Amino acid sequence: MKAELILENGMVFEGKAFGYLKECVGEVVFNTGMTGYQEVLTDPSYYGQIVTMTYPLIGNYGVNLEDGESNSPKVKGFIVRECADKPSNFRCEMELASYLKQNKILGLEGIDTRALTKVLRNNGTMKGLILLDEFSRDEVEERISKFSNKAAVQTVSTKEVYQIAGKWKHVAIIDFGIKSNIVRSFKNRGCKISVFPYDVKPETVLSVNPDLIFLSNGPGDPEDLTESIENIKGLIGKKPIVGICLGHQLLALSLGGKTKKLKFGHRGCNHPVKDLINNKVHITSQNHGYYVDILPGNMEVTHVSMNDGTIEGMKHKELPIFSVQFHPEACPGPKDSDYIFDEFMKYAL
Repeated sequence: MKAELILENGMVFEGKAFGYLKECVGEVVFNTGMTGYQEVLTDPSYYGQIVTMTYPLIGNYGVNLEDGESNSPKVKGFIVRECADKPSNFRCEMELASYLKQNKILGLEGIDTRALTKVLRNNGTMKGLILLDEFSRDEVEERISKFSNKAAVQTVSTKEVYQIAGKWKHVAIIDFGIKSNIVRSFKNRGCKISVFPYDVKPETVLSVNPDLIFLSNGPGDPEDLTESIENIKGLIGKKPIVGICLGHQLLALSLGGKTKKLKFGHRGCNHPVKDLINNKVHITSQNHGYYVDILPGNMEVTHVSMNDGTIEGMKHKELPIFSVQFHPEACPGPKDSDYIFDEFMKYAL
């Protein structure tokens, strides 16, 4: 079935729809990973976004029920150059198109994804609409202009507190859209885990007397989460705090720093980051559209991006506070930076 991607600047890309055949609107972004499309689809940080994969063949090893990073796909739409209809892998349980259809996600294939990526790289991330039917220009502009992702974290965060048993340190996680492998990384280290919703009050977190507070990844603009920023302020100095991605940005804002939107974001599993403390470069998995622009007082930079020099990690000079912008849990991506979780645990009481 024919379909069109229309960007907010008026550019049109024609292709073929697959998956769930219903139009969708979202923020159009690109991911440079060659593999890991299932983890990308199920990463809550992509909520509200139409993800374009730059690697030309997607779906070639199918989909299974074990590799999701949440309980369902979170993207608004999925754009590929070619969707493989005959996957080959011993762990494959279904085709990508069937998986998207089952989870009501629209796919678009057959467009020049390299050209689309260049447009986003040169002009910056834009909203877009994938259409299956004819709409007037005014209708298209109205649908695109009405799209908002401000409620993304509220949508993907856990609704109830839950615990995971463990015999070692007690980690309190504030869930802004956490990936499964982050929880698994703490669990594999024997941690007892308590997971709280994004809007949890400081006194509720402190009531479980955790050894470490962890601020998770998640979607959207950190400056939209004013309530969470105030709640984090109430935790600073009370317990050790660490964070990843959105949690890193929220921590910076809580300490008086500033965040800013990247032109086209960092998304993929091939981003080089330098660890300034150990003087090593690691290849990391990343997924963010915002970054820490102005470092808070009493904080020092621990990691930087080798691509654009942006801050990828920071720690407090006096308090037990440490966070990174990249995803050390990978999934998808290399395991170079898994050591970060061991660094996190050093901050536990």
